[in-house]
Amino acid sequence: MAARTYYAPPGGLPPQTELLTGRATFTTAYAVIPKGVLRDIVTSALPFWSDARVWIIARPLTGFAETFAQYIVELAPGGGSDQPEPDKDAEAALFVVNGRLTIMLAGQPHTLEPGGFAYLPPASGWTLRNNTEAGATFHWIRKAYEPVEGLPTPPPLFTNEAAIPPTPMPGTAGKWATTRFVDPADLRHDMHVTIVTLQPGAVIPFAETHVMEHGLYVLEGKAVYRLNQDWVEVEAGDFMWLRAFCPQACYAGGPGNFRYLLYKDVNRHPKLAAPFATKSQR
Repeated sequence: MAARTYYAPPGGLPPQTELLTGRATFTTAYAVIPKGVLRDIVTSALPFWSDARVWIIARPLTGFAETFAQYIVELAPGGGSDQPEPDKDAEAALFVVNGRLTIMLAGQPHTLEPGGFAYLPPASGWTLRNNTEAGATFHWIRKAYEPVEGLPTPPPLFTNEAAIPPTPMPGTAGKWATTRFVDPADLRHDMHVTIVTLQPGAVIPFAETHVMEHGLYVLEGKAVYRLNQDWVEVEAGDFMWLRAFCPQACYAGGPGNFRYLLYKDVNRHPKLAAPFATKSQR
């Protein structure tokens, strides 16, 4: 098996001689944030985080994608937080692309290296620190957990992509496969974060059109994505943000595998109350 690679943004600033023209796109159906725009001047600092810079690449946005936020967090040695999550209702999925992190949960340390994944339920009281002498980078996906009466909240989970055999899609001879960190039949979970791998020449052979919102961060390789009516070239380090029902398909062009970290909301009824209704109207 070839060694896995995970792209992390280097930051910096383009030289004054570089052209302005790029691939950044924002439409009513999708957005593409290419790796070239993830620069130092678009990072954020967060309360109660130290030695950290954050690229916020998705956030709930009325009229667009509304279920999740996604960050790329870069931690210097010693960086981290003892109060990382300000929302008691928020669940988290973390995926490490560079370096080593230590998550403390219920008094127990959990170390994540590249390919490491953590699911952290709401109000779990987790903390995170880079205890090494090198930098570390990870994705942080946040979502307001939607409880269901009669179903318990999912427990915490710590694993690594390397420990999970990819599940091949039917009829593809394994050329299109998904690495699933949680069981898709486990209805306690209201979001899935997976890794999708398409080998050179593999294709998503129809325009998927569905209610799930997506965040797709390209970890490795390049491809041509069909988004709504547009063909868009994407490569490692690019992020695609898709609202519900945006048609989507893909050709993986090679020469290596095309792989992306995928978020989608699942396993819940759509809310029927109009988002603009007042409490007295509901």
